[in-house]
Amino acid sequence: MEQDVECPATFKPHKLPKQVREDPPNKIAERDRSRRLQRYVQKDGKCNVHHGNVRETYRYLTDLFTTLVDLKWMLNLFIFVLVYTVTWLTFGFAWWFIAYVRGDLDHLSDIDKKWIPCVENLNSFVSAFLFSIETETTIGYGYRVITDQCPEGILLLLIQSVLGSIVNAFMISQPKKRAETLVFSTNAVICMRDGRLCLMFRVGDLRNSHIVEASIRAKLIKSKQTKEGEFIPLNQTDMNVGYNTGDDRLFLVSPLIICHEINQGSPFWDVSRSNLHTEELEIVVILEGMVEATVLTLEDGFYEVDYNSFHDIYETNTPSCSAKELFGARSRLPFTWSLGSKLSQQGLQMSEQETKKSPEYQGTILQPERNGDIANVENESKV
Repeated sequence: MEQDVECPATFKPHKLPKQVREDPPNKIAERDRSRRLQRYVQKDGKCNVHHGNVRETYRYLTDLFTTLVDLKWMLNLFIFVLVYTVTWLTFGFAWWFIAYVRGDLDHLSDIDKKWIPCVENLNSFVSAFLFSIETETTIGYGYRVITDQCPEGILLLLIQSVLGSIVNAFMISQPKKRAETLVFSTNAVICMRDGRLCLMFRVGDLRNSHIVEASIRAKLIKSKQTKEGEFIPLNQTDMNVGYNTGDDRLFLVSPLIICHEINQGSPFWDVSRSNLHTEELEIVVILEGMVEATVLTLEDGFYEVDYNSFHDIYETNTPSCSAKELFGARSRLPFTWSLGSKLSQQGLQMSEQETKKSPEYQGTILQPERNGDIANVENESKV
């Protein structure tokens, strides 16, 4: 005979920490709220974004000037001093090596003064190092002087003068290759967003120093023939990427998705999927902006942008017809029908028929696929 047995259990309340016991409830709630809230941009203008899993690390070397500017000031000054010191030591060793090979160091105690050295008064590596500094910085004290009986020394003097000018120009140069760290997605996709066909691609900035007043434009380059029979090669047509709504003004802290809605004013209005494979066209994207003068340092607690899936795309349930045909089909549907549900039902029926014909079909039940919303692509940036 079964009986229900009650087992009473006693729970000992946990003792709260001393700070929690002493703090008022309003301070505890305020502190918890500040911990939960993670700002995208601080009130002082600093952006809490960190770039991770960047594949194109070589881009930092191509834009070496901005890379040095983005470093901490102590490390930047250390590299600045190290570059000059290494060049002085390298050419100082070269001057000492020429004197050693010619035998100038063996005739330092000659009384007759018949030996003509390559560099007068160069008697050790320290003096060679000082002569290297005088040559590269064009100080010229006049105590150590190169003679005309040393052709290899004259050649080394020319090389050091040219390389010294190159180093000085590099240290005070301007960032000419800032655009090397601006990346665009490998693929541009056409899919549904908010019930409309849209052409979309990604753009991102790998730098911590941002582009100020960034704006983007897109042009379609395609040959055109007018109604009068005139052939216009490489005709340029503007593509609306949001200049009516202000979406073309970018705040490029994390990767953004640039969207071009295919409507009546779009050059892709009557282009279907089959026509797109045969069309000869080119899309040129122009990103303009100003280089930030100072670097923005990051504080603890930031958002991390994962660039590992920057170029990844996935397939969604997108109609293969043109936007014009899609608009006409939508206008002919009854009010009780939804075009998205109609496309989902057609895709589900086609997939079921193909699955039943395949030999691997084992009676599995197909679930209707979710109609793709390209807005979910933003989750791939993992901001």
